[in-house]
Amino acid sequence: MKYTISNLAASAAIFGSALAASGDFNVLTMNVAGLPEILQGNDVPGDKTVNSKTMGSKFSEYNYDMIHVQEPHKQDHESNHANQDFNYHASIYETDNHPYRTATSGGVPFGSGLNSLSTKYFFNYNRVKWNVCSNASGADCLTPKGFTFMRVQVDEGIYVDFYNLHADAGTEPDDLTARAANLKQVADYIDANSVGNAVVVFGDTNSRYSRTADAIRVFRTQNGLTDAWVELIRDGVEPTAESLCDNPSKTDYCETVDKILYRAGATVDLKATHWGYESTKFLQPDGNILSDHNPITANFTYNPGTTLRQSDFWGGPWGNWFSDVPKLTTLSKPKAAAITVRGANRLDGVNVQLADGTTFTHGGSGGTATTLNLEANEFWTEAVLCQGQKDGHTRNFYIKATTSTGRTAEAGKSTSDCRTSTAPAGWQIVGFMGQDGDEVDQLAFVYAPQ
Repeated sequence: MKYTISNLAASAAIFGSALAASGDFNVLTMNVAGLPEILQGNDVPGDKTVNSKTMGSKFSEYNYDMIHVQEPHKQDHESNHANQDFNYHASIYETDNHPYRTATSGGVPFGSGLNSLSTKYFFNYNRVKWNVCSNASGADCLTPKGFTFMRVQVDEGIYVDFYNLHADAGTEPDDLTARAANLKQVADYIDANSVGNAVVVFGDTNSRYSRTADAIRVFRTQNGLTDAWVELIRDGVEPTAESLCDNPSKTDYCETVDKILYRAGATVDLKATHWGYESTKFLQPDGNILSDHNPITANFTYNPGTTLRQSDFWGGPWGNWFSDVPKLTTLSKPKAAAITVRGANRLDGVNVQLADGTTFTHGGSGGTATTLNLEANEFWTEAVLCQGQKDGHTRNFYIKATTSTGRTAEAGKSTSDCRTSTAPAGWQIVGFMGQDGDEVDQLAFVYAPQ
């Protein structure tokens, strides 16, 4: 079964609440040369529809866990045409078999040109248009270029935030200004929406480390991201001299504008173990290239956190993102001392006070409050959440908190769509992450050792 954004939420119930062991996943980013032939040939021979179907079949053959695609320009983007959307979207999807895929945002000239294909369930998908653009070297402002965000369930209790982007093209002063603003916009979004989380950013940055005016280093300095190519191929040293790539590339040492950057989170350790150009895997039957960009891939290993872990999410992607993880990382042996839940027709608010006095409160002040004070040797070990629809939005309607001694506190109204989150043996619930406003829209629980 294929899932698109319109029906992803319905598939959430297939996942349980067990915590994952260690594992790995891989990613691919590829600018797929999808402009209409009449606008741009991209110096790629052959028929674009046929080439797109070939790309889709390659995506299936190699079965990458997450693929980000973007639209074309000439290498280093010296083209006179703007980035357009996935005009060959259907052709790629026709021969691809990834179960989770984004729906196109529109053809020329309405779409962003960004799409994703995945073996992993994802949610909270969002397309964001650039705040700043430039037509100095082309027509970047004529289409809604930007970036996308998605939260990916890599495994049970293992979540990574994925970003796809296609930054402004060109090297004129206005282009450089716009591109710096683009990358800063993504960095600021990460700060607001991925605080405490593992993150992977991959796509067409139109940036080079050797181009001093490019602002690609903002992801390292502001977000703490590591470039997998710099780490694994360049021995951790960002290059200052230009090194252009052939297509297909004969070496991984040269630099392109396509990047894969990442960081671990407190609840999941993430480590890049491989980076490489996949150029020779994406060729036409006669040996010609399929795109004017070299596709790149990286492999990551993951492990659950040793001091903090998390449950799965329940509810809907509305309201403001919050996470107690950053604060919890600063505490020694956190323990819940009191639990307060608020609700009437729905779940209005949640609160946990730790033994050291630290308090985490999320949601609003409506509904009736129920407080449960815990004994010194009593831990919060289980929570039931039930979700429902209000004004067309999924949100949490009910919570039941259960301690290690079997005592409970509950609030809101139960529904038929519920999930139980149970802390692993020897662990306890000490905080939250999710999205809220006047009520609790989406919620997951943060675990720490007892």
